[in-house]
Amino acid sequence: MTRRRWIADTYAPVDGHPTTAALTGDQALHLARVLRAQPGQIFDVVAHGFLHRAEVTTVSESEVRFTLHEELEADAALPLHLLLAVFKFDHLEWAIEKATELGVAAITPILARRTEKHLAQAAAKRAERWRRIALEASKQSRRTDVPTIHEPAPLRSALVGLDATPLRILLSETEQTTPLAAALHGALQANTTDEVPATALAIGPEGGWTAEEMGLFTTHAWQHVTLGPRILRAETAAIAAIAITAAQLL
Repeated sequence: MTRRRWIADTYAPVDGHPTTAALTGDQALHLARVLRAQPGQIFDVVAHGFLHRAEVTTVSESEVRFTLHEELEADAALPLHLLLAVFKFDHLEWAIEKATELGVAAITPILARRTEKHLAQAAAKRAERWRRIALEASKQSRRTDVPTIHEPAPLRSALVGLDATPLRILLSETEQTTPLAAALHGALQANTTDEVPATALAIGPEGGWTAEEMGLFTTHAWQHVTLGPRILRAETAAIAAIAITAAQLL
């Protein structure tokens, strides 16, 4: 039987391989009140990116503490940073959840020119909710980490921060000749190291990127690619692109 997996809220020591960990807040409350955890029970606990077999040592509704035992084998996150233009929040949250399940390492919500004004104004207040969604999706999909959900940012500053990323790819409605899979395959063929290259992938808002934004991507040396002839919703494009990227990189 598969053991329940939890992602620790705190652990010690904070550097290197932790030996103890704890769940607090809602996680502790659920484990104590709903699952009625008892000292001596064994669970899988992720702490500092490491997956451990963990033994419950103390239980309360505010904190459940564990002693961490042997480290278990776990899959690494997909080295993919997703730039996701802010669009309708219910659709965006679905995209964040599914992107987390598919293994992305980081997501930056982008305040694009065509992001609706009221959504752009409210985005900063939603960031913590998006992080909670990513946490729950990480636990559900049995990830050993939680993707970083960055604060919503204007496109220009986000692109500057990713200039050092080796592979930068823009899904573009105006590009018709270079499929995403072909661009990834070519980049991997040119890769001279044994490591999977860190990749950034940008998905536009409803209505697409403006000409000025497309120019910014070109200035920062992003490769323009297509997912094919159909016009996809932003959340559909994100999931399709992540799946294609994962199939090529892993």
